[in-house]
Amino acid sequence: METSAVARTGRIGVRRAAEGSVTEGAARAGLAARGVIYLLVGVLALRVAFGDGDRQADRNGALAAIADKPFGAVLLWALGVGLAGMALWRLSEAVFGAAGPDGRKAGKRLAAAARCVFYVSVAWSVLSFAAGSGGGRSSDEQSRDLTARAMAVPAGQWLVGAAGAGIAVAGVWMGVQAVRRHYRKKLKLGELSPRTRRLIDVTGVGGGAARGLVFATAGVFAVRAAIDYRPNQAKGLDDTLRSLADTPFGPWLLALVAAGLVLFGLFSFALARWRRV
Repeated sequence: METSAVARTGRIGVRRAAEGSVTEGAARAGLAARGVIYLLVGVLALRVAFGDGDRQADRNGALAAIADKPFGAVLLWALGVGLAGMALWRLSEAVFGAAGPDGRKAGKRLAAAARCVFYVSVAWSVLSFAAGSGGGRSSDEQSRDLTARAMAVPAGQWLVGAAGAGIAVAGVWMGVQAVRRHYRKKLKLGELSPRTRRLIDVTGVGGGAARGLVFATAGVFAVRAAIDYRPNQAKGLDDTLRSLADTPFGPWLLALVAAGLVLFGLFSFALARWRRV
């Protein structure tokens, strides 16, 4: 009887370890895939800043840049699978809780569920692009279309305004968390040398601040579109980035933010290696 119980406990332990390994692998693949996309978007935005704006500085532009390269189709499928892994990881956090002492709190699980839905959408778009059926519309077109459809429903203007405000607040929160180096709580700090920590801080703070600024700016445009009742004022990633060049700082602000997005891509690679999952 005792032998049977021990064997059963052992099988459960082995299964849990295997499931943990799968989830960890999915998380690290997803973080690396996210890093590739942000890195390429940042490079494309840098080209826009310096006058070479023939390609959209958004996810579709990044995917098109990959597709043009040797073995591009293979890389696109790998990216899509990696992002699907990110969705799987977030789903596991929503169901079982995340790493850390407060990982099982309802707020953390709800946030993980929202991220899961987001990455399911992203993974689907990348896999559709890889299959040759999803590369038609830019982020700007999608944003304007979604805004127009939302405004067409009852209280749609308020809905768009609230969503835009939420995105803007989320962007500010991302930037503040990055500057405060909140990400350090999720890293395996014991495995990092002082030099590696400094490099991660450069990418985490600079990249997170730039990412937060982009989100906050996009949210402001959505709020403005709601107030003016003009869906065409809503902007996707490409238009949001290009709008930075129209500020008094000119293309140098766009170049600075684009460099920050490159840093965030590198930061995602660091998370893929040293994040606690």
